[in-house]
Amino acid sequence: MKFYDRKKEQEILLQNKNQSEKSACFTVMVGRRRIGKTSLLLESVRGQKYLYLFVARKNENLLCSQFQSDAEKMLGLKIFGTITQFRDLFEQLLIFATREHFTLIIDEFQEFESVNPAIFSDIQNLWDQYKDKARINFIACGSIYSLMMKIFENRKEPLFGRLSSKIILQPFSVSVTKEILREYNAKYNPEDLLCLYLLTGGVAKYIELLMDAGAVTHKQMLDMVTRADSPFIGEGKDLLISEFGKEYGTYFSILQLIASGKNRQSEIDSIIDKNTGAYLVNLEKEYSLIVRNKPMFSKPGSRRARWSVNDNYLRFWFRFIYPNQSLIEMGRFDLLREYIDKNYEQYSGLILEKYFREKISESVRVTEIGSYWDSKGENEIDIVALNDLDKTSIIAEVKRNAKKIDMVKLETKVKSIQKHLAKYKTDIIGLSMDNM
Repeated sequence: MKFYDRKKEQEILLQNKNQSEKSACFTVMVGRRRIGKTSLLLESVRGQKYLYLFVARKNENLLCSQFQSDAEKMLGLKIFGTITQFRDLFEQLLIFATREHFTLIIDEFQEFESVNPAIFSDIQNLWDQYKDKARINFIACGSIYSLMMKIFENRKEPLFGRLSSKIILQPFSVSVTKEILREYNAKYNPEDLLCLYLLTGGVAKYIELLMDAGAVTHKQMLDMVTRADSPFIGEGKDLLISEFGKEYGTYFSILQLIASGKNRQSEIDSIIDKNTGAYLVNLEKEYSLIVRNKPMFSKPGSRRARWSVNDNYLRFWFRFIYPNQSLIEMGRFDLLREYIDKNYEQYSGLILEKYFREKISESVRVTEIGSYWDSKGENEIDIVALNDLDKTSIIAEVKRNAKKIDMVKLETKVKSIQKHLAKYKTDIIGLSMDNM
């Protein structure tokens, strides 16, 4: 799959590169695995002098031997003798940068924690020593969110306060996802687009896997996802076990419950039979995997909050793949597909709401967007979008089938929040798959 979009990020990276030609620049890029960080960084340095280093979990001596070889091949930097410690290599690179400008990309930067945790202190000491004279564009790239935040944002860590720039790479927008599907399937229909969004959430690698395999329709996508050799089957576990460590069982149980619709802490606590408050906070704040959704117009401490899995692929995985491990172990992928088909319409309807919230956020001037529900569960509104600058608002009901949208009922629900909308010019609309 060719390179798509990322114009804003490329602009930031270019600005940082230009700055680094005068004084050292230290950028961190963080994003979930498979989102396209490496592709973006390599695209940004095309035609420039750069060194790309990938931190594998191996002995520091072996890693440095590989890095020394890479530095000679990519920069022409000849270092006499054998380097066995990263600090010595990093110092040589900084000295080289006092003579010649280049970009240094270190991928999976957080893995230095496994190689030798002292490397972070070594980088800090050498950076402080050379940054005023080295013309280096240093980019640290990482995919384990919790570790990367600890390394750079914990006041007790040596690299705290050293960054010039921080980029958190997000999935492709719905418009880019649509553009990619159109290039591979000019005759796509709304069901195809919804399925691609539902399975990938705009994550570049997942889109690439589907498109390159010719899975460009709703049926073909679900066929590929439920094949015995599908990379989507084990991906959820591969992504998260390294994040959660020994407690992965409890975290997986919580995520499975949230994905299945048990989205209040009281519900989760009663099923797991323990207080999950600390786990939920970690999943939200440390791992950035779930979101605490409050009704629009509610007070900050509202107890009506509902949790949701933020990542579309992981939401799908915890809803359909993880709970059906026994089917997978028996090789009954036909029954797994049948289970998905049976629940697909209801599940995709919820994802369609998220799709339209993203689409409105991207294409319309809004300052806040969410949903509304009251304490009794009588009045639920799928989308409430506000523009506090222009004093306009959009209220929307979302259904897969346009014929099922009841505008009279929606207008009745809007009356329950009329006092909050008094200062806004409000559009009340229905959104269906026809509007994607």
